[in-house]
Amino acid sequence: MNSILVTGGTGYIGSHTVVAFQQAGFDVIVLDDLSNSSEQVLDRIERITGTRPRFYLGSIANQALLNSVFASHPIDTVIHFAGFKAVGESVQHPLRYYQNNVAGSMVLFDAMQKAGSKKLVFSSSATVYGDPGVIAYTEDLPLRPVNPYGQSKRMVEDIARDLQASDSDWSVALLRYFNPVGAHPSGLIGEDPRGIPNNLMPYIAKVAVGELSELNVFGDDYTTPDGTGVRDYIHVQDLARGHLDACRYLNEHKGCTAFNLGTGRGYSVMEAVDAFRKASGQPIPVRISPRRAGDLPEYYAVPDFTRKELGWKAELNLDDMVRDHWNWQKNNPKGYDS
Repeated sequence: MNSILVTGGTGYIGSHTVVAFQQAGFDVIVLDDLSNSSEQVLDRIERITGTRPRFYLGSIANQALLNSVFASHPIDTVIHFAGFKAVGESVQHPLRYYQNNVAGSMVLFDAMQKAGSKKLVFSSSATVYGDPGVIAYTEDLPLRPVNPYGQSKRMVEDIARDLQASDSDWSVALLRYFNPVGAHPSGLIGEDPRGIPNNLMPYIAKVAVGELSELNVFGDDYTTPDGTGVRDYIHVQDLARGHLDACRYLNEHKGCTAFNLGTGRGYSVMEAVDAFRKASGQPIPVRISPRRAGDLPEYYAVPDFTRKELGWKAELNLDDMVRDHWNWQKNNPKGYDS
């Protein structure tokens, strides 16, 4: 059986995707430098699926390691997650983001090209759209990212697009995620941010479990139903399934194609807080703070093209997301160090 290589496979989305592929019968190989994850994830994956994925410790920038991996395994498709992902950090340290996310991807793509492994599913982001002036995002919008993280994702998309244009044997799916949340229903794997979380749901979860005292809500005077920002949250289980559908799509289609992975509807910050209060039974204190520069009032995916081409749509709602996120957090209050 040909293998699937998952870079960044011990990370939040990567680990759930590894589980999905293993449960679908694929042979999965994981490459990760563990810079933002834990090797304990491999034990948890084995407990869920009964199979421990083969693991290589290292960076996508390590050309010798990549060449060895591709020489040792008949890799059919690469699912590429490995990359830094904090917007604020990218503004403070842009060179780290371009070096890791962009230059590292180029090393990976070169190794794939040399090995003749030319099917790629790339973990991109809705941040590539920037502020397009609309709230419903379709794949044909212009890409105008407004921070180095988003720029790095757009650059890798451009490189993949140029690579495919130069060699028609390449098949590439660019998956633009909206806001992944939730956890595996087993509670064995989930999001384990280091330090203070950058995203809403893990921040709420840290407050619910008592690690943080309150949630800062940045702005309650937007032109939204309750004044707080509205985002399209997607369950990580739905997201993982989207990678399976993209992989199958690449078996039948050449080219380089972008797909939105979102639910197609938005939830406000306070809707998410209220849902988490209900699921956890915890009060979750909130403090209203001034708006943050650069935050948009509202946006969500238009997933129609993804549904048409991949046959994929999100199946889990906000209640499912917060239920599974809380189940993970209460059983792992300090993440994988619990």
